[in-house]
Amino acid sequence: MKRLILIAVLIYFGLGCTSPKEESKVDLNGIFEKFAQENYALNPLLATQNNIHQYNDQLPVDIGKDHMLKVIDLNNRYLDTLKTVNLELLTDSERLSVDLLTYQLKIKNEQLTNRYGFYTPVDQFVFSFPQRFAVLASGAGSIPFKDEKDYRNFISRMESFPLWIDQAISNMQSGLELKFTNPRASMEKVPAQLSPLAEEAVENHIFYKPLMQLPEDMDSTAKIQLISDYTQAIETQIKPAYKKLNEFLKDTYIPNTRNTSGLLDRTNGEEEYAFWLRYYTTVDISGNEIFDLGLREVARIRQEMDSIKVATGFKGDLAAFFSYIKTDPKFFPFKTEEEVLNTFRSYESLMEPQLNRLFNLRPKASFEVRATEKFREAGANAQYMAPSRDGKRPGIFYEVIRDPLTYNYFSMEGLYIHEAIPGHHYQVAIQQEADIPEFRKGYFLSAFGEGWALYAESLGTELGMYTDPYQYMGRLNNEIERAVRLVVDAGIHHKGWTREEAIAYVLENQPVSEEEAIQRIERYMVTPGQAVSYKMGELKIIALREKAIQELGEKFDIRDFHDQVLKNGSMPIFLLESQIDQWIASKKL
Repeated sequence: MKRLILIAVLIYFGLGCTSPKEESKVDLNGIFEKFAQENYALNPLLATQNNIHQYNDQLPVDIGKDHMLKVIDLNNRYLDTLKTVNLELLTDSERLSVDLLTYQLKIKNEQLTNRYGFYTPVDQFVFSFPQRFAVLASGAGSIPFKDEKDYRNFISRMESFPLWIDQAISNMQSGLELKFTNPRASMEKVPAQLSPLAEEAVENHIFYKPLMQLPEDMDSTAKIQLISDYTQAIETQIKPAYKKLNEFLKDTYIPNTRNTSGLLDRTNGEEEYAFWLRYYTTVDISGNEIFDLGLREVARIRQEMDSIKVATGFKGDLAAFFSYIKTDPKFFPFKTEEEVLNTFRSYESLMEPQLNRLFNLRPKASFEVRATEKFREAGANAQYMAPSRDGKRPGIFYEVIRDPLTYNYFSMEGLYIHEAIPGHHYQVAIQQEADIPEFRKGYFLSAFGEGWALYAESLGTELGMYTDPYQYMGRLNNEIERAVRLVVDAGIHHKGWTREEAIAYVLENQPVSEEEAIQRIERYMVTPGQAVSYKMGELKIIALREKAIQELGEKFDIRDFHDQVLKNGSMPIFLLESQIDQWIASKKL
């Protein structure tokens, strides 16, 4: 009997039990795919942007409490699922995906639970949905307008838009009652953006543009009915909704919103700013640390600017040099908008011989340069729009050209490298084309994406650019802008600086007009922490490159390094550092 028991025990331990490392693996790809689909169902515009078209007729009220609770519930369910995954059984790529999704879900839940941004859903910056929806409606973005179904899908979205506006007004009304609002100076720019969307004749309306490009093979009877239904939606849904929002802002919100600039006078403003710093930089860093780093970077870059001033033979101090760059006619050579755009377009061919020396990975997606639409110029900056996954819409670099006669050329090369090649276009398009789970293909983190684009500017000399000292001065101006942001962002939201103090600091340290300085500061006032992310990401990528050079010596290859940064797509800075450390270790073997 004892022998039988012993045999049974041996069989049990030898065959019936498995160590954790021998457990069957969960269907991780299935988990990722299911999350992506459920997430798209809650975020139909994100789905459309990523070439998932089954939700193209939907526009949820994603700023409402019900929707936010659904997102939190979804995130919690997948956080619980991820806790059951045995990380020891995963490949490095799978483990990275688990870490990324866990980070994404936790940081989003923290934002929603604390209602950060809930009471301020509308502002003057390009992220603001009323302006962004108009860009999508124009056909310039990710919304497809290829056949009758596409047009009717968008009619459904237009019919849902007033519900979003009603919720935005409700949120802002609550914000007024709680004294939790955006700054008045920034919000005063919004009516100029909304008025054309509320008042323009339907045939000239930005939402009407897709009707000017109807498919030629559409049945004539169907075309007539579609035009009637579409224009009716513009007249009865879109224009009244924008008018309602605009009147609320002018009559109720703006007169009663706050005159201060930063978060400190809002309830829990200090805690909120700490969150936004973590959200955008993906690292733990205090307002004081950001401020002090900014002062050091500004001082360093000013010293380099001074050396460029001397090299050009300019007589005078740096302030006089700034004034010269801002005003001398030689920096304003353009007569037409197309001349500005063609200058940008010429840069890719100039860089082409050097791109292959710096990059193995290059995107397949095509690319274009366009002027920002006039209706959204008031609060717009230079911007990159990702290409469609199906290859039918290129990546687009939009630049604001209010008046070509007053367009200053001195920083054009650095701007193009940042927004286009090898900046945002390389990073975003390579991520979309990568063999990674669906939820990662459209994921964007500011510290990574903007950090890469700013780092790309530092490659300009290696790319054969910046041969004109004024263009290099433009590159330094771009860099000091991001360093100045560290100072003014923390100054406004952590140290209590006024709008005027922040504007003065910009003008003291950058060759920009007062109008540009005002626009930038008012952007930072409504997007706390976001502008800080650029410099934080750039500095980390530069530090990782220097670390790799020091540790690998002759084994270091700049193309391999760039591959490692770009191949896995956007990720928190702490995960990027871990990935580069693993790569360095593997190269040493």
